[in-house]
Amino acid sequence: MGDKEKKLLQIQLWNIANDLRGKMNADEFRVYILGFIFYKYLSQKMENYADGLLEQDDIKYCDVKDSEIVEHIVAEAVQNIGFALEADELFANIAKKGARTEDNFILDDLAKVFKNIQNSTTGTKSEDDFDGLFYDVDLTDKKLGSTATQRNTLISKVLVHLDKVEFDIDNHDKDVLGDAYEYLIAQFASSAGKKAGEFYTPPEVSKVLAKIVSNRKSRLLSVYDPTCGSGSLLLRVAKEVEEVAGFFGQELNRTTYNLARMNMIMHNINYTSFDIRQEDTLENPQHLDMQFDAIVANPPFSMHWSANGLKLQDDRFSQYGRLAPKSKADFAFVQHMIHQLNENGTMATVVPHGVLFRGSAEYVIRKYLIANKNYLDAVIGLPKNIFYGTSIPTCVLVFKKCREHSDDVLFVDASNDFEKIKAQNYLRDEDIEKIIDTYEHRQTIDRYSYVAPMREIAQNDYNLNIPRYVDTFVEEPSIDLDEIATKLQKIDKDIAQTDETIARYCHELGIVKPF
Repeated sequence: MGDKEKKLLQIQLWNIANDLRGKMNADEFRVYILGFIFYKYLSQKMENYADGLLEQDDIKYCDVKDSEIVEHIVAEAVQNIGFALEADELFANIAKKGARTEDNFILDDLAKVFKNIQNSTTGTKSEDDFDGLFYDVDLTDKKLGSTATQRNTLISKVLVHLDKVEFDIDNHDKDVLGDAYEYLIAQFASSAGKKAGEFYTPPEVSKVLAKIVSNRKSRLLSVYDPTCGSGSLLLRVAKEVEEVAGFFGQELNRTTYNLARMNMIMHNINYTSFDIRQEDTLENPQHLDMQFDAIVANPPFSMHWSANGLKLQDDRFSQYGRLAPKSKADFAFVQHMIHQLNENGTMATVVPHGVLFRGSAEYVIRKYLIANKNYLDAVIGLPKNIFYGTSIPTCVLVFKKCREHSDDVLFVDASNDFEKIKAQNYLRDEDIEKIIDTYEHRQTIDRYSYVAPMREIAQNDYNLNIPRYVDTFVEEPSIDLDEIATKLQKIDKDIAQTDETIARYCHELGIVKPF
């Protein structure tokens, strides 16, 4: 499938999504349309798998009537694709019922199907990955219609439209549907204002982080995101290498947690290869017994957290002697990720600029990471206004426990390289390539980057403010005052000549001079 077909699929799905909008805002109606798309995907995957099992019998799954055969197919499906649907639960059959002029009420059928998908995984290895996936698809929500009949009419319309869209999930280009799903998430994010930051990292920023942690690597055993949102950062890393064996993440918001698991499955990540959990990462971390090859994150900026004194007994924080401030959890996330990074891994995280220079506890933590541990590898300044919902400038911190360049830190100021589209700034491909090339070759480039010796950072008392290291000042061109004076004299002479000409014409015409 080419780029044209991909774009067509994205537009088709977005147009169908807008049928649902009604009285709901973007953050609300995305739950429904993404849920219905996910249901269609599961249905098509189940049907394709079952038809493959029945191929030698020259029969289609939707035509099977023998309950023993259905039971066998369902058991095989759960074991191999992680879930199962019976023939009458397939998306196409529900959509056809909704399209009837009579006996077309499908809300109860849908609710039962969603419940049965989850029940099919009970007691299996995929149970945690499917548990509560459709929890937020509330078919009784009055924003879909004030009566059950109105809600049924709207949802039937959406399902009928979706049923006409060909997903082609067995296409060798596995990310066709996954990319379309990501496109929809991006569209919702652009409409969701401040809420967008809860579930989405702009693809350009994801690309920078992913390229950094995968630099010079073709395979990764594991990639981790402690604030994974919709999972887009994890999936972006997979695009940069030949293989990622395991995806791990944690997300506090239940709706976003469900979205992340759906996103994984829609990108053809097998349920055995990802482990996304819903919990507060700082207060109740879920993967503390593990360390990871690559860590990427876009944590919430300057979030409040408990900063409970008992945390100083937590291995993640104890060695620093200080906790991140209660009103600014930025360094708490950094400390958590450092704890989870393996000895040969790379970590890249987005933080607000205050992390670079704020004092007190943050100074103590920053100094310890640099002077005592020597983990900081690079500081990369990004343009302002590239994140949905906030215009503040941000930067990327890169950490490694075993650094190839242990006697310096790379500073990059990429804040002036972007394209402005309406009110949003975007990193262009050439901007991303410049960042990655500078990072990979560790170059000092006039007014763009600087490789700072550790002694210089110490002399600056571990203040990492980028302008201290990368001088972007452009000197104004010198002004020749004699030349300016000569030009002014000529202008005065020209004005005088013009005044004389006007006065002469006025005299000839017998009218008063205007001056």
